[in-house]
Amino acid sequence: MYFHSLYMSFTRVTEYFQSIVLFIARLIIAYGFYEPAMSKWNDIDSVAQWFGSMGIPFPTVNAYMAASTEILGVGLLVLGLFTRLISLPLIVIMLVAIFTVHLDNGFSAGTNGFEIPLYYMIFLMIFVSQGAGKFSLDNIFFNKDKA
Repeated sequence: MYFHSLYMSFTRVTEYFQSIVLFIARLIIAYGFYEPAMSKWNDIDSVAQWFGSMGIPFPTVNAYMAASTEILGVGLLVLGLFTRLISLPLIVIMLVAIFTVHLDNGFSAGTNGFEIPLYYMIFLMIFVSQGAGKFSLDNIFFNKDKA
């Protein structure tokens, strides 16, 4: 009984950190998308050619869609605005990256495997299920306690 009480107390204390952890995670994931998004925008024609070489249909359209989604994702994740919504297309981008670029290289990030995009995808799934936390515009605009 004592262990249960102790564990429940520990749980209550750690719940205070949920929003700050979600905030930090959003910033880290946003930062991780920033450089690839900017690289795509800085040389969109090469990205379209690369997409075409991998057999991605409509490579130019998809290059613009991926770059646009990533840069929009960076902004929205930093702000914590529409976090659940923007996480869904970013998950799709990670799935495409895994299946077109990383899967054949195995799991390890050291061999350009699917480890890192998988981690990004898991964080994005956390945002879909948990939201952005208290330190977000989602909380200011859409807090269900205010309704």
